[in-house]
Amino acid sequence: MDRRLPLKPRPAASGGESRSGHGTAKAASRTGPLHPHALVVSVHDVCPQTRAACDAILKDLAALGLKECSLLVVPDHHGAGNFLEDPAFCTWLQEQHAAGHEIVIHGYYHLRGRRTSEGLRTIFATRVYTADEGEFYDLDAATTTKLVLRARAEFAQLGLKTDGFIAPAWLLGDEAAGALRELGCEYTTLLGEVRDLRNAKSYSSQSLVWSVRSAWRRVVSLAWNAVLYRTLTSNPLMRISIHPVDVKYTPVWKQIRHLVALAMKDRATFTYERWITRERTFRAR
Repeated sequence: MDRRLPLKPRPAASGGESRSGHGTAKAASRTGPLHPHALVVSVHDVCPQTRAACDAILKDLAALGLKECSLLVVPDHHGAGNFLEDPAFCTWLQEQHAAGHEIVIHGYYHLRGRRTSEGLRTIFATRVYTADEGEFYDLDAATTTKLVLRARAEFAQLGLKTDGFIAPAWLLGDEAAGALRELGCEYTTLLGEVRDLRNAKSYSSQSLVWSVRSAWRRVVSLAWNAVLYRTLTSNPLMRISIHPVDVKYTPVWKQIRHLVALAMKDRATFTYERWITRERTFRAR
């Protein structure tokens, strides 16, 4: 499930307004009392197979004081079984939503089949950068529409409304992006930005993320994220993206916990949905 190599940081962008009850006086003072710097922590690849790890992650983050995350849920991860077939997972998901976490559609299968003839750029993006998990990298509009509507209908069976969509490995082709806008998705994210699809506005924010599928990737990730965090200290939005596999590696999980705790000292915490809403409200004034 692990896939990313470091990419160059994006420049800083503008932020949004505070959600009451989050952040500190220091955070509010950074850009004004109604527009503090923000932190969004997301947990990727949430599905029945990763529920135990995801539950442990959320409990650990809650112990740090983080009460809300964006949970990126894969309806049928690698075709191993639809989440609706697992009643315990469905109950757990509803409980997380009730506790304040956001449910986000994260692809449908989280898997992209290899083509018989692919260029070097495609091979790098879909096999090196990510291990065949760029499901929406070059998906056509019709298939995107079908999968997103199916996912929405399945989440609706649990009483869960899903306003956002984030493609596996943040690989989102132009046709798929256009389909998301037509479907009325509120937002999506790429590795280096958050896109408000309703208002056609992008916010630069390079996500911290760890690649752990080999020892050298783990070493590089630890060094890279330490540097990236310092680079982004003045960026209005900081994003920390966690994958269930990260908790298996003590140095990686230790760094993630440290950076989350550090960011919370001077940033207000949000889900993506709440951050987008806050940003729209601020800009409408």
